[in-house]
Amino acid sequence: MTGSTGDTRSRIQAVALELFTEQGYEKTSLREIAERLGVTKAALYYHFRSKDDIVDSFVSDRLERLDRLIEWAAEQPADASGRRATLRRYSQEFFGDDGRNVMQFFEQNRTVVKHLASGQMMRDRMLRIAELLSRADPSPAGQLRAMLALFAVHGSLFVLRGDVSAAERHDLALEIANELLDRLGEEPAGRSGPASGEHPGHA
Repeated sequence: MTGSTGDTRSRIQAVALELFTEQGYEKTSLREIAERLGVTKAALYYHFRSKDDIVDSFVSDRLERLDRLIEWAAEQPADASGRRATLRRYSQEFFGDDGRNVMQFFEQNRTVVKHLASGQMMRDRMLRIAELLSRADPSPAGQLRAMLALFAVHGSLFVLRGDVSAAERHDLALEIANELLDRLGEEPAGRSGPASGEHPGHA
């Protein structure tokens, strides 16, 4: 194979991710990955011994970036400006080509991913980011709004139909997510007033 070891490793990751999202993780073999790369299986084995190894490698790259984001987000203020800045940076990481492709893989291969350690680690990072977003309102409603704000970013790739550009998806995702974050501290509809089972006018 031509190029440096790092370049070869990156090419394997990119091609494997492409095949995993095209036809599914379970239906993709190491032989198919090698064939698309134009190398032998032996050459592929030099870098990765299994498909799980490939997944763990590109997820590890994402985890490192998310860890840096989490460290940065923890230093931001817990107010609306800090939340918006954190969400903006998260969306930029997510909408980058590699981030978008990795998240698409997770979405399309959820049954497989839940059995991989890397899948749990990605979920742990998301929970940590949601926790940072909801610092000003750690109530159940606040935690849920923060997590749904992150889901709005993710869902923009899979829910929106029709001819919607990546930039439009990004802007709409941020708009909806910020609407959720701006409501942190509000009492959910139906939760105010007399407690369940009580009737107005009764002691």
